[in-house]
Amino acid sequence: MNPLIYLDNNATTRVAPEVKEAMLPFFDELWGNPSSMHNFGGQVMRYVEEAREKIAALINADPSEIVFTSCGTESNNAAIYGVAEILGDGAKIITSRVEHPAVLGPCRHFRQHGYDVVELPVDGVGQLDLAALREALYGGPSLVSLMWANNETGTIFPISEIAEIVKSVGGVLHTDAVQAVGKLPIDVQKIPVDLLSLSGHKLYAPKGIGVLYVRRGTRLQTFLIGGHQENGRRGGTENVPYIVGLGKAAELAMAGIAEEEHRVAALRDKLEAGLLATCPDSRVNGDRRNRLPNTLNISFEYIEGEAILYHMSDLGICAASGSACSSGSLEPSHVIRAMGVPFTAVHGSIRFSLSRYTTDADIDYVLKHLPAIIAKLRAMSPFVN
Repeated sequence: MNPLIYLDNNATTRVAPEVKEAMLPFFDELWGNPSSMHNFGGQVMRYVEEAREKIAALINADPSEIVFTSCGTESNNAAIYGVAEILGDGAKIITSRVEHPAVLGPCRHFRQHGYDVVELPVDGVGQLDLAALREALYGGPSLVSLMWANNETGTIFPISEIAEIVKSVGGVLHTDAVQAVGKLPIDVQKIPVDLLSLSGHKLYAPKGIGVLYVRRGTRLQTFLIGGHQENGRRGGTENVPYIVGLGKAAELAMAGIAEEEHRVAALRDKLEAGLLATCPDSRVNGDRRNRLPNTLNISFEYIEGEAILYHMSDLGICAASGSACSSGSLEPSHVIRAMGVPFTAVHGSIRFSLSRYTTDADIDYVLKHLPAIIAKLRAMSPFVN
């Protein structure tokens, strides 16, 4: 039986054992509604607030600026819809061509409803054109929504410089930091983003819990209207077990970022060097100097990424050909196309995303088996002479 070599952590991580243990009491011991007037339910609110404090500490925010959501997609939608409705019809929305569908989707929705929406280009390594950003910011109030780090290539945008540009003209800045939180040090006191999205299942908490950071003073239309929860900013009964789990995951992340940056990056580099050495006509996609420590996106020319994934899956190797939210499509990745990757390579891109649980043995297994898969598929390809 083949081992499980899981290298698709930008799609989702496993739930850390410590996180699972922290959650369990809130299913069968402390299961009350934290908004209840009685003590049995009300006592649970203390654990919600403790989790809020841990998550705030991870990004150096004030706990009152943390709003719990169901996921990164909800956080992104709440930020974009919430600000766009405040700014009104004359507002401009600025984003990039390589954003996650959870950002591109709502931005394009507003374009269909008459808003001026600009999608900024990127260069060959996926870096943003800052001159184009400066130009786009002229002429009226603007909402800028740009990711901290790309989910497919790992390319890290210069968020500090972006924030300086946006704030100099009074714009509102939202960043989708789903892939960055827990992998990179983030300090919202030093980098003045107005809104920041994160998702639990990217940092070893369960699927179904997220956060929207809202800087104090940022005007935001309520997105989910209902009860008084989250200071009236997001109605709905709090998902206590998952909130507690995300709090524990944030606590673990604060202690583990240094390992993520060094040990995991070393494994990523070992995988990259091995594949480039053993698989001719392959190329790395993204900014190799400024990328997430866990992410490698590599194109194998003349073959289809889906075929590579199927063969790897048969050997127990899990990777991806793009965003998990668009992997059901046979269209090439919009991120890879926006970077101008050559036609011979655009369909053969594979994303490997490592985790704190990835081992040397995992990487050795991939390096042992993947070159043979690439050679086999190339031998069958009509595009190889």
